[in-house]
Amino acid sequence: MVFEDLTGPISAKKHPVKVFFLGIFFAFVASAFSMWIFKQEASLVMVFLVVLMAMPLMYFTLKEEEEEDWVIDTEASILNEHGKAVKFLFALFLGFVVGFAFVYVVLPDDLVHALFGIQLVTIDNINSNVVRNLGIGGVTFMGNLGSIDSAVISGKLTSSEAFTLILINNLKVMFFCLIFAFFFGAGAIFVLAWNASVISAAIGTYFRNGLANYAHLVGLERIAIHLQLFVAGVLRYMTHGVFEIIGYFIAALAGGIISMALVNHGTKNKGFRKIAIDVSILIVIGFLFLVIGSFVEVFITPLLF
Repeated sequence: MVFEDLTGPISAKKHPVKVFFLGIFFAFVASAFSMWIFKQEASLVMVFLVVLMAMPLMYFTLKEEEEEDWVIDTEASILNEHGKAVKFLFALFLGFVVGFAFVYVVLPDDLVHALFGIQLVTIDNINSNVVRNLGIGGVTFMGNLGSIDSAVISGKLTSSEAFTLILINNLKVMFFCLIFAFFFGAGAIFVLAWNASVISAAIGTYFRNGLANYAHLVGLERIAIHLQLFVAGVLRYMTHGVFEIIGYFIAALAGGIISMALVNHGTKNKGFRKIAIDVSILIVIGFLFLVIGSFVEVFITPLLF
């Protein structure tokens, strides 16, 4: 398979920027093939193709991290290696987001709705449910299976209540990543690829809505405002999203490591206790990242955007 040979965990740890551009490339290829061959189901096929392309890297990463748990002595060194893996996996995710968002903003409306139709419906449904049931105004869905983005919080919820709500929803996604990785190995990449596509749809919508205010500009001014809006759209969702996505990847690593340890060595091996401790620490660290992300989402992001 061609995509297996593009990079591996060892190379990716050394060159996370390369992985970022690889994520953009995967997003472009998935978008093109889904529109070319499966136009009627392009929204889901696009995500499925990205998962197929990223699956080898995710699988070998989980395998590599599990093997390192057995050969590296100190927990600090193990966590350092896990950190390198999370770093390049986040770069891959960010590449998905930038690639999908670019596709969203450059394509005409009919192709956008073909490629991101389900994602847009998901955003609308979550927003309407939140506004109707919780009385929150100006809420947008960030794409993580029920999590909300409190860019503007008003109505019945206080900031502390919104923080609790967002944290609970983020924990649900973390649980999904953990379970998917445990039962399906590299399958956790599906949850994250889906998130990337929905975040990209939100960024693209933000871009197009903002662009309407600058329709009169031409030349370099128009190019500059395009770039400014695109960057602002990415930052709007990734200011807090960076912490949340890192938390999800840490959970995916934890689930994949414990799954492979059980399959390859079983629970009776004397080294399994070391694996269990490492996985427990990873889950706690992932939780802390979600707490930080939820705090930033409620109290910091609204001040910036």
